Amino acid sequence: MLVLTLVVLNLPTQTAARLKLAVSSLFLPLFGLAGTTHELLVRGADNLLPRRELVRELEQLHRDNQELRLLAARGTEALRENNRLRDLIGWQKQSPWKLKPARVVLRDPANWWRSIQIDLGRRDGLVPNLPVLTPEGLVGRVALVGLTRSQVLLLGDPSCRVSALVENEKRDQGILGSGGPVDTDLVELNYLAPAADVKPGQGVMTSGLGGVFPKGITIGKIVDARPVEYGLYTQARVKLAANLGGLEEVWVLLP
Repeated sequence: MLVLTLVVLNLPTQTAARLKLAVSSLFLPLFGLAGTTHELLVRGADNLLPRRELVRELEQLHRDNQELRLLAARGTEALRENNRLRDLIGWQKQSPWKLKPARVVLRDPANWWRSIQIDLGRRDGLVPNLPVLTPEGLVGRVALVGLTRSQVLLLGDPSCRVSALVENEKRDQGILGSGGPVDTDLVELNYLAPAADVKPGQGVMTSGLGGVFPKGITIGKIVDARPVEYGLYTQARVKLAANLGGLEEVWVLLP
């Protein structure tokens, strides 16, 4: 290598120039390949980084979309509740009775459709046997009263009997009794007169007898009627006006 170096250095100028050109021509493709490889790596890195950024931004947009949908759902529910409460307050002002609003906080798991608990109690002036209703109609009566909560027996419970009046010419009267196990909106109206003029679609309301429910509270409408106990009295089925399965707020009728 030393001898070769000395020989190259002592070559004539023209000969050395030709030798340099030949060597350069030999290694030039290798330099070009290295430059191209470096350029491709740089471009690949530039393309890879934006892709990662796009994926991150896409995930963030997905999370933002979910949050916006959740906020929209909450806003819709809040608007619905505000409208419902506004209607309830307007109904309270027009009602002839002294009413106190209450929120349903619990349903009895052992008697799912026939008992609820409300967030009013003795400190709110509640006592047993106060009527409970909604703008649609009668719900039931207060049964047990605690300090801050009370149990309400709903229509259809065997312990919640109501003296009822059919809105017909004869003003037939009966006793609203228990409800069926399948359709919770239907309850029995018993002890109507054998010749009662009861027809489907007739309204049913409280008669005012019994001292618990004042007269004129809507209960529901007659579905059908039939004679029972060998014709001793007529029994009818009543579809309740209030939706007992969807109660959220109720009103307690104060004395």
